[in-house]
Amino acid sequence: MPHPTGPAEIAVAFTRILRGAGLRVPTSSTHTFAEALVAVGLDDRDAAYWSGRATLVRRPEDIDVYDRAFAVFFEHREPADDGDDPAEPDTITIAVDDDDADDDGDATAAGDDESTIELRFSVTETLRQKDFADYSPDELAQAHELMSRLRLVGTPRTSLRLGPARTPTQRPDIRRMVRASLRAGGEPIERHFRRPTERLRRLVLLLDVSGSMEPYARALLRFVHAAVAGRQKVEAFALGTRLTRITRELTSRDPDVALEAAGRRVVDWSGGTKLGAGLRQFNDEWGVRGLARNSIVVVLSDGWDRGDPTELGAQMQRLQRVTHRLIWVNPLKVTPGYAPLARGMAAALPYVDDFVEGHSVAAMEELARVIGKGA
Repeated sequence: MPHPTGPAEIAVAFTRILRGAGLRVPTSSTHTFAEALVAVGLDDRDAAYWSGRATLVRRPEDIDVYDRAFAVFFEHREPADDGDDPAEPDTITIAVDDDDADDDGDATAAGDDESTIELRFSVTETLRQKDFADYSPDELAQAHELMSRLRLVGTPRTSLRLGPARTPTQRPDIRRMVRASLRAGGEPIERHFRRPTERLRRLVLLLDVSGSMEPYARALLRFVHAAVAGRQKVEAFALGTRLTRITRELTSRDPDVALEAAGRRVVDWSGGTKLGAGLRQFNDEWGVRGLARNSIVVVLSDGWDRGDPTELGAQMQRLQRVTHRLIWVNPLKVTPGYAPLARGMAAALPYVDDFVEGHSVAAMEELARVIGKGA
């Protein structure tokens, strides 16, 4: 697996190295550094150096560590062997003065006057942080593998079914006590009880496949497939100019087969968006009738809508009334200075329980945590 070569990949990998060396680098600075690399190019090392120093270094005392990290990362890296496991981190070593060594033991002595800080970055970690819009086809396949490992399990709900109870309750299990008494000559020696069991909540995923979502929809469809193929009681729909149920098409564990089937099923891919009308159809035909009741419903959309925002707000309100949790995933939320200016997004937000990012594998991991948390 080659080292990161694009500006965004390089910005993320280099930022992780600086953080490993103890520098505090916010995510917004990483985005700014990536934009600066795009502007100045990667061939001019002086321009790249000052772009990073201006955007990533916040304290004068961090300049020395930054200089050493920059020299190693941009000038002395050696490519990984072809046989390396892409999940294993590559390692680079920076020699710094004792005063720069971390206090937590991360630095190991290399001499009387200097110590060695071992900094690690992983190609897999870079892929986790990379924006879906910048993915290559091969990276989409790798991301699918990462997302297939997510545990999309919500809080359990109480079922109407009764199961055996180990401790006495107010619900005796007469049938089991009678059966036990027959083995004891008719004497009810053993007492048995029942209690309500728990079941997983249904997860419903509504994916916006409109033109404005094109950079993200194909990656998010892989997330939806991983959810459908990985657990029971998951329903999936595509939202565009119409509502299309794609649960059956995504049940195959072979991602190529599943995604091809879903692509044939969704005829309005990369078209317009009528979120309000699509949600109204979902509520009328599926959601309010039972599919969304006490379920976790996730809308994956950038909020751009050609329809009436008033209708979208009304349908979101209807949906929120019957769901356990209503989550909105917006790939644009990560953008520095983002504000929900789209009329559809502004109309939907008052009825959303959780508003989360959706631009990367790391964001999908955070979504999995949100799905799993309690009310």
